[in-house]
Amino acid sequence: MVSFVSDYTTGAHPEVLAKLAETNLEPLPGYGADPYCESAKEKIRAACGLPEAEVFFLTGGTQTNAVVISTMLKDWEGVIAAKTGHVSVHEAGAIEYTGHEVLEVEQADGKIRPETLSAYLAAYYADESHEHMTFPGMVYVSHPTEYGTLYTKAELEGIAAVCREYGLRLYLDGARLTYGLMSRNTDLTLQDIARLCDVFYIGGTKAGALCGEAVVFTKGNMPAHFLTSVKKRGALLAKGRLLGVQFDALFTDDLYFRIGKHAVDMAEKMKDIFRARGIPLFIDSPTNQQFVILENGKLDRIAEQAAFEVWEKPDERHTVVRFAAGWSTTEADLAVLDAALAE
Repeated sequence: MVSFVSDYTTGAHPEVLAKLAETNLEPLPGYGADPYCESAKEKIRAACGLPEAEVFFLTGGTQTNAVVISTMLKDWEGVIAAKTGHVSVHEAGAIEYTGHEVLEVEQADGKIRPETLSAYLAAYYADESHEHMTFPGMVYVSHPTEYGTLYTKAELEGIAAVCREYGLRLYLDGARLTYGLMSRNTDLTLQDIARLCDVFYIGGTKAGALCGEAVVFTKGNMPAHFLTSVKKRGALLAKGRLLGVQFDALFTDDLYFRIGKHAVDMAEKMKDIFRARGIPLFIDSPTNQQFVILENGKLDRIAEQAAFEVWEKPDERHTVVRFAAGWSTTEADLAVLDAALAE
C-alpha cells in the first residue's frame, strides 16, 4: 500500500530531522528567542528580498490563519475569500470563532478574479445599509489554491491594486507555497509575493517539516505586541526552537525549493500515468496535487493498493479524488499506482 492522501502523511525530511537530532541537547531559550529562530528569519528575509520583513513562527496552518486574520482585522471587519477557499471550507469555523466573518465571493478554478473582487466591493459600498453589515478588511488567497491552481503575477497584482484602492490588507496562505513556486507553469516568485502582499506565510508542515509555518509581515505591519496576542490565543510554542531549527534547515542549501521541485516532478509523472490510463483530470493542476475523476466502482479496487482523498461528487456515477505528491514520494510509489490503475 502506498499513500497519496496528502503531502504531510510522512514525517520530516531527513535533512530537517538530522538538524533536529544534531541540536537536540543544546540548552536554548524558549518562545522563539533562540539563535536558530533568528538564523531562520534572516534566511527567509534574504529569500524574500526584504531585509526589513518581520517573521514569526507558528505551528500549523489553521492556527496561523486564525491568529493572523484575528490580529490584523478590527472588531467590525471580516475577510474576503473564495467560496472554495480554505478558510471558507476546511477550517471548521476557526475564523468565525475569533469573531470575524468570512465573506465569500465567486471563484474561477479556485481563484478570486480581480474584477470579481472589485465588483463585490463596489456593490458593498453602494449599499446604503452597508454600515449594518460586516466591513471587508482583508482579502485572503491561497497559492496554490484548494484545487492546486496558481495565481499569475498579473492576477495577484490586480488583486493587490484593488486592495490598495479600498484600503484592504492582502493575505496569502502559503501552506503549499513551495509547490507553487517550483511549478513549471508559474511566473510568480517569492519576491513578487513579498512585494504585493501585506502578510503571507511560508508553509513547513506540508513541505518537509514535522510542523511549522513562517508568517512574514512585509510592510512593517506586524500587529503591536504580536507575541502577546499569539500567547493570548493559545498559539505560542514554548519550545520555539523546534520551529526555528526546522526552518533554518529548510532554508539552507535551497532545501525548501528542492522539496518543492521533487514533489512537482513526481506529480507531473503521476499526471502522465493518469493520461496514459485514460483517467480524466478534473482540473489540470500544475502543482503537487492532482485531481482526477474516477468511476465509483473503481474506487475500492484502487484503494486496495493506493490511498487517496475523496474530494467531491460531480455526479452519481463518478467521484473526484485527489492524489498528492510530497518530499517522500518515489518512483516506486508511482509504479504501484500505475499497476493499481491498470487493474
